[in-house]
Amino acid sequence: MLLDQYRIGPALNFTYLVANEEGGEGVVIDPSYGIDPVLAAIDAKRVKVRYILNTHSHTDHVVGNADVRERTGAKVVAHRVAPLGQDVSVEDGDRFKVGPLSFEVAHTPGHTKDSVLYIFEGQVATGDTLFVGECGRTDLPGGSPAEMYDSLLRRVVHLDDALVVLPGHDYGVTPTSTIGREKAENYTLQPRTKDEFLAFLRE
Repeated sequence: MLLDQYRIGPALNFTYLVANEEGGEGVVIDPSYGIDPVLAAIDAKRVKVRYILNTHSHTDHVVGNADVRERTGAKVVAHRVAPLGQDVSVEDGDRFKVGPLSFEVAHTPGHTKDSVLYIFEGQVATGDTLFVGECGRTDLPGGSPAEMYDSLLRRVVHLDDALVVLPGHDYGVTPTSTIGREKAENYTLQPRTKDEFLAFLRE
């Protein structure tokens, strides 16, 4: 599998180019500012980009959608409540294929109402729900500490420990991690009641 991680934009965003192989069918996840290196790689590696997968609708994760779409003809995929001009609207539990690659959607509100994870081939693109060593903010419009609790401590912690975490920003000590490592080391995933979690976020 081809999986390229690009740190681009002023906020240390990660954009991902994924395909079954060079010359194969694939996706771009969260096209951020400064998308030119990704566009160059699409051309150089002859990837047939079928979809643009947005983990949520914040500008720094979608600003490159138009450029990727213009270059490749790819369709934009986002949660059905995302305020985007998506071509494909998805919900929790939806599955789809891109060539031989299989993707599953997990709805994880908390950072935004439309936040989702994309789980595929031993990887999980977590957007701004889960970073390496941290979780996304809940104090922006559409954010909810209570929903973040449910997403992290009733959903993320039950994912396969072996899944490789592909975060939306380079905010951690390493650019990727695993669910198992985050459960062991990420202080936001430690066992807490909802009341304890809400108090912890207020601190």
